[in-house]
Amino acid sequence: MSVLVIGGDKITKLQLFLQTIGATKMHHWDSRRNSTSHKQLPQNTDMVIMLTDFLKHNSMNHFKREAKKSEIPFLCVKGMSGSSESQISQLANEIQNTKGGLL
Repeated sequence: MSVLVIGGDKITKLQLFLQTIGATKMHHWDSRRNSTSHKQLPQNTDMVIMLTDFLKHNSMNHFKREAKKSEIPFLCVKGMSGSSESQISQLANEIQNTKGGLL
Protein backbone atom coordinates (compact mmCIF):
# COMPACT_ATOMS: atom_id res chain seq x y z
CA MET A 1 0.00 0.00 0.00
CA SER A 2 1.29 3.46 -0.89
CA VAL A 3 0.63 6.27 1.60
CA LEU A 4 1.15 10.01 1.31
CA VAL A 5 1.49 11.89 4.60
CA ILE A 6 1.04 15.67 4.40
CA GLY A 7 2.06 17.86 7.33
CA GLY A 8 4.37 17.39 10.27
CA ASP A 9 8.14 17.51 10.44
CA LYS A 10 9.19 14.22 11.99
CA ILE A 11 6.84 11.37 11.30
CA THR A 12 9.04 8.47 12.38
CA LYS A 13 6.41 7.05 14.75
CA LEU A 14 3.75 7.27 12.05
CA GLN A 15 6.03 5.65 9.46
CA LEU A 16 6.73 2.72 11.79
CA PHE A 17 3.01 2.34 12.45
CA LEU A 18 2.20 2.45 8.72
CA GLN A 19 4.72 -0.32 8.08
CA THR A 20 3.01 -2.52 10.65
CA ILE A 21 -0.33 -2.17 8.85
CA GLY A 22 1.09 -2.98 5.42
CA ALA A 23 2.38 0.26 3.89
CA THR A 24 5.24 -0.46 1.51
CA LYS A 25 5.68 3.00 -0.01
CA MET A 26 5.50 6.23 1.95
CA HIS A 27 5.82 9.81 0.77
CA HIS A 28 5.99 12.74 3.18
CA TRP A 29 5.40 16.41 2.41
CA ASP A 30 6.00 18.67 5.39
CA SER A 31 3.99 21.50 3.75
CA ARG A 32 6.22 24.24 5.15
CA ARG A 33 6.60 25.81 1.71
CA ASN A 34 3.68 27.38 -0.11
CA SER A 35 4.65 25.43 -3.22
CA THR A 36 3.54 22.22 -1.48
CA SER A 37 -0.10 23.15 -1.91
CA HIS A 38 0.38 23.17 -5.70
CA LYS A 39 1.76 19.64 -5.92
CA GLN A 40 -0.09 16.84 -7.61
CA LEU A 41 -0.76 13.67 -5.66
CA PRO A 42 1.68 10.89 -6.61
CA GLN A 43 0.31 8.25 -8.94
CA ASN A 44 -0.69 4.92 -7.38
CA THR A 45 -1.30 6.50 -3.97
CA ASP A 46 -3.69 4.31 -1.99
CA MET A 47 -4.26 6.62 0.99
CA VAL A 48 -3.59 10.23 2.02
CA ILE A 49 -3.12 11.18 5.67
CA MET A 50 -3.19 14.87 6.55
CA LEU A 51 -1.77 15.92 9.92
CA THR A 52 -3.95 18.92 10.64
CA ASP A 53 -1.77 20.24 13.48
CA PHE A 54 0.89 21.08 10.94
CA LEU A 55 -1.06 21.89 7.81
CA LYS A 56 -2.39 25.20 6.53
CA HIS A 57 -6.14 25.30 6.05
CA ASN A 58 -5.94 26.13 2.33
CA SER A 59 -3.46 23.32 1.72
CA MET A 60 -5.70 20.84 3.51
CA ASN A 61 -8.71 21.87 1.41
CA HIS A 62 -6.66 21.62 -1.79
CA PHE A 63 -5.52 18.08 -1.02
CA LYS A 64 -8.99 17.00 0.08
CA ARG A 65 -10.35 18.14 -3.29
CA GLU A 66 -7.51 16.41 -5.16
CA ALA A 67 -8.00 13.16 -3.23
CA LYS A 68 -11.76 13.21 -3.87
CA LYS A 69 -11.21 13.94 -7.57
CA SER A 70 -8.75 11.03 -7.81
CA GLU A 71 -10.97 8.81 -5.64
CA ILE A 72 -8.19 8.31 -3.09
CA PRO A 73 -9.31 7.68 0.49
CA PHE A 74 -7.99 10.26 2.95
CA LEU A 75 -7.95 11.04 6.63
CA CYS A 76 -7.45 14.27 8.51
CA VAL A 77 -6.00 13.53 11.94
CA LYS A 78 -4.87 15.74 14.77
CA GLY A 79 -1.63 14.32 16.13
CA MET A 80 -0.80 10.67 16.56
CA SER A 81 -2.97 9.26 19.31
CA GLY A 82 -4.54 5.87 19.82
CA SER A 83 -7.71 7.05 18.12
CA SER A 84 -5.70 8.30 15.12
CA GLU A 85 -3.99 4.93 14.82
CA SER A 86 -7.38 3.23 15.03
CA GLN A 87 -8.79 5.44 12.25
CA ILE A 88 -5.76 4.80 10.05
CA SER A 89 -5.92 1.04 10.64
CA GLN A 90 -9.62 0.96 9.83
CA LEU A 91 -9.13 2.88 6.57
CA ALA A 92 -6.18 0.66 5.60
CA ASN A 93 -8.31 -2.46 6.19
CA GLU A 94 -11.11 -1.03 4.07
CA ILE A 95 -8.66 -0.25 1.25
CA GLN A 96 -7.13 -3.73 1.40
CA ASN A 97 -10.57 -5.38 1.39
CA THR A 98 -11.70 -3.24 -1.55
CA LYS A 99 -8.63 -4.05 -3.60
CA GLY A 100 -8.58 -7.71 -2.63
CA GLY A 101 -5.57 -7.39 -0.32
CA LEU A 102 -3.23 -6.86 -3.26
CA LEU A 103 -1.60 -3.64 -2.07
